[in-house]
Amino acid sequence: VLRTDEMISSARDFLHYCDQRRTTILDLPTAYWHELTDALRAGDLRLPETVRLVIIGGEKAAFDRVATWHKLVGESVRLINSYGPTETTIVATMCDLRPRDESVSQNAVPIGRPLVNASVYLLTESFQPVPIGVPGELHIGGPGVARGYLNRPDLTAEKFIKDPFSGNGDARLYKTGDLVRYRTDGNIEFLGRIDNQIKIRGFRVELEEVEQALRSQTGVIDCVVVLREDRDGDKRLIAYVVREAHLQLTISELRRYLKTKLPSYMVPASFEMIEALPLLPNGKINRRALPEPRSMRSEADESFVAPWTPIEQLLAVEWRDVLKLERIGIHDNFFELGGHSLLAAKVVSRVRSTLEIELGMVDLFQAPTIASLAALLFSRGAQNESEDYLAAVLGELANLTDEEAQLRFDHEMRSNEAAVA
Repeated sequence: VLRTDEMISSARDFLHYCDQRRTTILDLPTAYWHELTDALRAGDLRLPETVRLVIIGGEKAAFDRVATWHKLVGESVRLINSYGPTETTIVATMCDLRPRDESVSQNAVPIGRPLVNASVYLLTESFQPVPIGVPGELHIGGPGVARGYLNRPDLTAEKFIKDPFSGNGDARLYKTGDLVRYRTDGNIEFLGRIDNQIKIRGFRVELEEVEQALRSQTGVIDCVVVLREDRDGDKRLIAYVVREAHLQLTISELRRYLKTKLPSYMVPASFEMIEALPLLPNGKINRRALPEPRSMRSEADESFVAPWTPIEQLLAVEWRDVLKLERIGIHDNFFELGGHSLLAAKVVSRVRSTLEIELGMVDLFQAPTIASLAALLFSRGAQNESEDYLAAVLGELANLTDEEAQLRFDHEMRSNEAAVA
């Protein structure tokens, strides 16, 4: 069964579809499995009884989600963490994540051991094997290794090298660029990259490509793009841009320009305008000295219109929470503010749960602003439910101390002072 956008409108819908189809195995991107685990923890949901195996992969699994999963699901469903780049067609290692498994520590979830017919080597820059506990670049061999990149002989020669450990002269090793180490139990632990390539929602992203596209925009003097991960484990690309002072280059212009140059998953979720990039004594960029991204709209926008109706206020609360923004206008586009399909699914699920009304992923794609989505919900009879929601918020405020009420007010209703009054 190949998933559709309708299937992931909410965790409840997804599990319902799986139950209808009597699914026994789920092969999920790790990012979506994180969302599914959070939904199981937060809601009155459970896996279909037919499910016996869940395979995850595509990026690093979070320890806290593994612990939560085992607490909720127990030992009835086998959980496997898989690893492998496309160039090795595809999975090369796996780890059976069992409850109370000592190999799963708070530091990292292991990627396990090689599959049958796959060989792995942890090597230094001089292609010498590293001992247990010492980091090395992961090299993968075996019949699953691809022959190279189409029409890229230079990159093929760089990444697909002769296998010095094989008696077959035609055998190749793929240089993954992943930094790993052996644990004492024989499992491999992923540490990071030896370059600036990152993974976001399962997609590979070369940060230099994003930076190069940004620098090609008129008015950009310099820039750097980094990956930030929030407390919920959601990963976002943040672009720090130095622009020419005499040009009024806006974030909206940068975002629109990048959308013509890059796929959507490579467009940064946030842009920070800074006067200069912080540098180390050797002249390289000091990434640790970059300022924390601001959790609000970073530039004045005269077109900003605050949410007013109960439905608009409800949507604004949910959007601010998932997008980590403090101020959102009714004409702001969800996806231009850094939203993506997983966050969209979270918004859809929350709104459906609050209003008890039919809403799908397609609706948010077709009505990506608060104004347009509120009009759609109003047409489906959501007005009374949203008024009840607002009344519940105000009722809660009435039962709090002045200080507690002000904190609650600032968090939930920052841009709705007139409506609350």
